[in-house]
Amino acid sequence: MGSATVPLRECLKSPSQLRLALSSASGSESTGPRLLLALCYNTKKRALVVTICRGADLPSQDSNGYSDPFVKLHLDPDPYHKKHKTSIKWRNLNPIWNEEFVFETRPTELSRQNLTLTVWDKDYGKPNDFLGSLVLGASSKGRRLKHWMDCIKFPDHRHEQWHSLTDTQHL
Repeated sequence: MGSATVPLRECLKSPSQLRLALSSASGSESTGPRLLLALCYNTKKRALVVTICRGADLPSQDSNGYSDPFVKLHLDPDPYHKKHKTSIKWRNLNPIWNEEFVFETRPTELSRQNLTLTVWDKDYGKPNDFLGSLVLGASSKGRRLKHWMDCIKFPDHRHEQWHSLTDTQHL
């Protein structure tokens, strides 16, 4: 196979076409606050392994123009009532966590469960600010449901995808 170099100015007539081409190639669902998640059902551990990879374009909640984000996550229903939380990434709107969490469950139960993630801005002396949420699982639709189902259908493989956050707070 060969390769060729072609100047971009000949491929795209305007800067807006270049921005459109680059944004569609990025693979993200949309602009706005979002999380990059990896899901894997591990058959040896008999557990769902969730990796919170990173966040992007999180809203600023602090007077310094930043947020101090962290993510809470839980599986519902979960007989063990296990809840997890990432570390806090101080003064950051595009945090990188790369933190892994394990939920013991059976693959047959996964088809009836939901993974709820909520993103918060850490505050001292007052309640934390809600930044957004995301639900993956049986009640999801579209790309979220596909991501969940791929995890169930293809165990022992890492399935990574960007998901937009919603402004609805899930308890």
